[in-house]
Amino acid sequence: MRKRLVSTAIAVAAVGALLTPAAAQAEPAHPRSVSVLGHGSKAGTAVVSGQNEPGTRLRVGGARTASAHTLPVDYQVQETGYWCGPAATRIALSARIAPPSQGALASQLGTTEAGTDHISQVTGVLNAHLGTGWYETKEMPNDPPTQAQKDLLWNDIVLDINNNYPLVTNIVAPPGNQPPGYPSDQTIYHYFTVIGYDDANGTVLIADPASFGGNQIYWLSFDQLATLIPPKGYAA
Repeated sequence: MRKRLVSTAIAVAAVGALLTPAAAQAEPAHPRSVSVLGHGSKAGTAVVSGQNEPGTRLRVGGARTASAHTLPVDYQVQETGYWCGPAATRIALSARIAPPSQGALASQLGTTEAGTDHISQVTGVLNAHLGTGWYETKEMPNDPPTQAQKDLLWNDIVLDINNNYPLVTNIVAPPGNQPPGYPSDQTIYHYFTVIGYDDANGTVLIADPASFGGNQIYWLSFDQLATLIPPKGYAA
């Protein structure tokens, strides 16, 4: 167990589901590799877009500069409209092990057509597969978040990424405050994975399993991420 700034918190209930389920496609034996810093790391920069087919896999390379650190992961678009929790968990696990399938993780997480209920379920599955107590559940009940909650989130991102542990976050994205490509007329309840940060630009690298028509891997401002998580939580 690593040293923590605050004690473990139990996350509030969180449903992560997209709009409509879709059939999975066969995984390629050798997924295409993607570089994350080819276009910089400013907020809104797309790394991967248009990969909308359920089950599409990409190997996302890691990078390290004076200010940025990103992790190599096996990215995969979620295979159904309600498997964002399993898909985000799979992406996080892939930084350290050969991950189980989304279907296996959905069973372990208790995911239903209503989504994955609690971020704490993600925490437990991550630790079980990695044989560790590293991951803890953090809640961000205040909307907007307090400065202390934002500081803890940033510290968790830096600590986790520097130790090769992606974060899984449960978000609520209402109209007017959404990541790239989200349907602007709906509030989206979702899970995605944080796989990097750039301290100089104040940005985080998101591996988003959604099959929306926008971007799947992109740089998001840390400030926006901090507004998307409340009143839910994250596993870090």
